[in-house]
Amino acid sequence: MKQVDQGFLEIQEQFLSGQIAANGLRDAKTRALIRLACLAAIQSMEELPNTVRDALKSGVSVTEIKEALYQTAPYIGFPRVKEALTAVNHTLLEENIDPEGENQSTVTPETRFEKGLQVQVKIFGDSIYAMRDAAPEETKHIQDCLSANCFGDYYTRGMLDLKMRELITFTVICAIGGCEPQAKAHAKANLSVGNTKQTLIETLTTCLPYLGYPRTLNVLACVNEACK
Repeated sequence: MKQVDQGFLEIQEQFLSGQIAANGLRDAKTRALIRLACLAAIQSMEELPNTVRDALKSGVSVTEIKEALYQTAPYIGFPRVKEALTAVNHTLLEENIDPEGENQSTVTPETRFEKGLQVQVKIFGDSIYAMRDAAPEETKHIQDCLSANCFGDYYTRGMLDLKMRELITFTVICAIGGCEPQAKAHAKANLSVGNTKQTLIETLTTCLPYLGYPRTLNVLACVNEACK
């Protein structure tokens, strides 16, 4: 089949292998996981297979791939994660690799809320208690969901550390767009768990070709504000 849009593809390849490679995330494993999360968030199913293969070549395990995608669920919702997992699993099977990662859950139905709240406080500080207390009675269950599900079901899982999980969260919020308050909050959260402003900028740079400039620049402003 004749290759079409060769001019566009050349621009894309030059940009990715030139300025983005030079200024984005240097660590190949981190870069691969961030790209996977970003592509899942924007539902770019066509780009996911090659990114999975790149991740495997970089030494990323199947379990790490799965954990990166699971971490996106509280922000993009179950259906989008399932779509991404379907594409990833298909690719792994094509590579003759078992797509079932190792179970990394560390909580039970009885402990997920308590452990999730502990992680929230570790990242955001005691302001979490004030936020919960200030919630109207009719929305307190949403605060409970946030603690038990977002943080209890996902942030407590193994394989990926808190720094990586927060970086993935930041990436997904960037990809969604229109979430500037959350982007600023999670930029600060990244700093609190040990990531640096430079890491956030490199993450944004890595994602820029997939997000475009409006979303990238909006989040960059949030990063600058959070780092004041």
